[in-house]
Amino acid sequence: MSMYGRDPWGGPLEIAADSATDDDRSRNLQDYDKGALSSRQLDETQQSWLLGPTEQKKKKKYVDLGCIIVSRKIFVWTVGTILAAAGKLPKHNNVSWRGNSCLNDGKGDSGSTFKDLKGGFYDAGDAIKFHFPKSFAMTMLSWSVIEYSAKYEAAGELNHVKEIIKWGTDYFLKTFNSSADSISMLVYQVGSGDTSGGSTTPNDHYCWMRPEDIDYPRPVKTCSSCSDLAAEMAAALASASIVFKDNKAYSQKLVHGAKTLYKFARDQRGRYSEGNEAATFYNSTMYWDEFVWGGAWLYYATGNNSYLTIATHPKMAKHAGAFWGGPDYGVLSWDNKLAGAQVLLSRLRLFLSPGYPYEEILSAFHNQTNIIMCSYLPYFNSFNRTKGGLIELTHGRPQPLQYVVNAAFLATLYSDYLEASDTPGWTCGPNFYSTNVLRTFARTQIDYILGKNPRKMSYLVGFGNHYPKHVHHRGASIPKNKVKYSCKGGWKWRDTKKGNPNTIVGAMVAGPDSRDGFRDVRTNYNYTEPTLAGNAGLVAALVALSGEKSVGIDKNTMFSAVPPLFPNPPPPPAPWKP
Repeated sequence: MSMYGRDPWGGPLEIAADSATDDDRSRNLQDYDKGALSSRQLDETQQSWLLGPTEQKKKKKYVDLGCIIVSRKIFVWTVGTILAAAGKLPKHNNVSWRGNSCLNDGKGDSGSTFKDLKGGFYDAGDAIKFHFPKSFAMTMLSWSVIEYSAKYEAAGELNHVKEIIKWGTDYFLKTFNSSADSISMLVYQVGSGDTSGGSTTPNDHYCWMRPEDIDYPRPVKTCSSCSDLAAEMAAALASASIVFKDNKAYSQKLVHGAKTLYKFARDQRGRYSEGNEAATFYNSTMYWDEFVWGGAWLYYATGNNSYLTIATHPKMAKHAGAFWGGPDYGVLSWDNKLAGAQVLLSRLRLFLSPGYPYEEILSAFHNQTNIIMCSYLPYFNSFNRTKGGLIELTHGRPQPLQYVVNAAFLATLYSDYLEASDTPGWTCGPNFYSTNVLRTFARTQIDYILGKNPRKMSYLVGFGNHYPKHVHHRGASIPKNKVKYSCKGGWKWRDTKKGNPNTIVGAMVAGPDSRDGFRDVRTNYNYTEPTLAGNAGLVAALVALSGEKSVGIDKNTMFSAVPPLFPNPPPPPAPWKP
């Protein structure tokens, strides 16, 4: 049974040259394609990913990743350029072709109690704020900072990435009554994208406009039973509270908000996307995985065992699909947090080993994590490879790269966990594999994205000599020429054969098809649209792979709020009876 949404549009799953001209297909994984290509072993690469040892103090323009030189703008924050920030732009904005936008979000909606919703990030090539994938993006960024803050610092970018996380969390605190202990409502989306084809009412998909020029109403959409979104946003705030632990007042504010959201998620059950427009774009298939994920992050943020009890409850694990298997098992995404939660809780077992009553499920999660890592290797048939070597986590479905970068991050992170616990590797069936195998997997996938593929195409805009020039992104495709193009007036920029006037440096596009093919066509978002969640995973993977292997993870910061553990003794055995 797949834990991903079906394709709401039906039809073939292969990317067609005449694919729809607007963002009207769900970005979720869709129906399983059994016709994917057969598995092939990848070519190993000998590239080392080294940060120069003298970079701590002087900020350089480039980061040295061995054979690959990545410009600092790309390495650090691909998201800032893609979506830049919404609202009144922060001082750290470095995108010359962006300006303040949508400053009236919330104000014009007479029925909303949330009057200040400017800020945050736009989702992708449009100007909608989808809070579900945005929360996941911020959680992934925070996770990477907690584990690899020394690597960010070595690159001279720790403060920058923290500014970006804070821009996201400051916005989330506006989407509910964050000062209250309990709430009954949460904003799940700002903006709208009618994809029916019959409507000509201006909205964020029908119109092709720079965000700075938007003058049509942008609705505020709220939910009262949205467990998945609330638990994911709780994870975002809880993880960020660890990032900002040195700012005690702000960290506590984030923790309080996370607690409030998680209580709301548990008390008023439901899927945020049920019966509304969000199902078309970011449909959530369940909320049990977010309960495990959010509970784990709240435990790390607070040290409160009640959250760990929820996250490790056997029924919770069962409902979340921890033991289901299936074609999409082990694929971390904005919809399915299970693989991430299992890696996150395996960390607890490897380094603190809390014992009874958590050991049974922690051991099971640890075992499932090992199985997931096995599934990423080319020696197994869980996922096929394209001829060029890209793992097909989407089984031939479009927009593969956002899932690939998440897997590269998990694989590298888990190899670092094993190294830090003096474990040289893990077993897949009768075979033992060293941690280097996981790093090789992650490296080959990132190398593919950066240009080591049959088309010699870099899927990271601005990197290399051959990268997409027709990125599906409104702001990048319209020149900053002091002309305000109307809703339909911007269509000429959408449909032109010319490349984008603005280079969206650092944007990772959706990616190639299952035959390593790619069409650099602006109207085909299945190839050329970047997303917030995809770039967050890319940054996490890049920072994990950068630097010398000996640098590894920060073992202790994750546990800074966790008190010393004294495992409870198991219950006594039942009285012996003859």
